[in-house]
Amino acid sequence: MSTLSASGSWGYVHSTETFGSVDGPGIRYIIFLAGCPLRCAFCHNPDTWTHNGTRMSASEVMKRALRYKPYWKNGGGITVSGGEPLMQIDFLISLFSLAKEQGVNTVIDTAGSPFTYDEPWFTKFTNLMNMTDLLLLDIKHIDEKEHIKLTGKTGKNIREMAQYLSESGKPVWIRHVLVPGSTDRDDYLVRTRDFIRTLKNVDRVEILPYHTFGVYKWKELGIDYRLDGVEPPSAERIRNAESILETAKYTRWQI
Repeated sequence: MSTLSASGSWGYVHSTETFGSVDGPGIRYIIFLAGCPLRCAFCHNPDTWTHNGTRMSASEVMKRALRYKPYWKNGGGITVSGGEPLMQIDFLISLFSLAKEQGVNTVIDTAGSPFTYDEPWFTKFTNLMNMTDLLLLDIKHIDEKEHIKLTGKTGKNIREMAQYLSESGKPVWIRHVLVPGSTDRDDYLVRTRDFIRTLKNVDRVEILPYHTFGVYKWKELGIDYRLDGVEPPSAERIRNAESILETAKYTRWQI
């Protein structure tokens, strides 16, 4: 077995979760990285927007994760989330290189906002994909104007990333946050479904109901919460979204 060597690459870690069960197959060690270019109106972790995390080496993070390796049954491993993990792509490459030396399953939970075909970023991304087993890809909003309104950024390159991953055959789980009055409109859901149908690599589609659990963080940070007064979607609207997005059709992974 390879030994963990110093990577020389450092990243900013916001927090970790030792026994994650919903962010990829099996039991997973979740690493939340600091920093995100999006400003999603429904974000429940606005404290991850900046790089005010703990500076750690890839080697140190991997050593901590491996303490829990005996629990990683049924395809478990590590998931890197955020924030937006692709903002720290050099750190991810170092971390996943160490993970693969140890035979660890690797997952990235991303909204894809940093994606670009520009160099040197794209070459780094293709290198990273060679060490990534699965991506959890958030489609924030299918409509470009509404995407900008909801997140502050374009969604064009995110859709380009989804198409690139489809062409390269990299498995993805599609995630979609259901926000009443925004993403839960049937016409938007139909357009999202039609886009997903163009992808050849989707193993799972998940509806993530909007919730207000992180509103207190906005208040603590002194940030105006733009969805104030919006209630979580009803069970009926969740079932409606699952029906339109055909979630039952994607049954390769069932947690």
